[in-house]
Amino acid sequence: MLNTLFVINNDRIEGYKTASENAKERDLKTLFSKFIQTSKNCRHDLASKIRESGGKVAVGTKVSGTFYRAWMDVKSTLAENDRKAILDSCELGEEKALETYRNMLDDDSDHLTTGQQKMVNNQYDLIKLDLGKIRLMRDAMVKAP
Repeated sequence: MLNTLFVINNDRIEGYKTASENAKERDLKTLFSKFIQTSKNCRHDLASKIRESGGKVAVGTKVSGTFYRAWMDVKSTLAENDRKAILDSCELGEEKALETYRNMLDDDSDHLTTGQQKMVNNQYDLIKLDLGKIRLMRDAMVKAP
């Protein structure tokens, strides 16, 4: 289960690297860089917990499913360089990440230690904060003349 979250953070890193490389606006590049760091920190903590429990850490990114499709939307949107569309696509990716975290906490928490549950909750909160930042930037655009 923790490897699932590890892979989602790999996906976030790759998605935001792509977004940062293609974004023209400095504020977006800075924001995406911060999100990459959030995922690197989450990934580090997940790897530690996986190893502590005797497991092997997953490698790579998710190559199927709705989360991957959400990041594909980000990539195609970046080609258009439409700021609102980029933020909308990033929002979708974050929602899918949060959905996976929430499902694990709701459905599989009995398989996690207390320490693992706390870590997953903390990571959920961090990603939720990132989502809030995306929404604030997007909503500010809507309000701008």
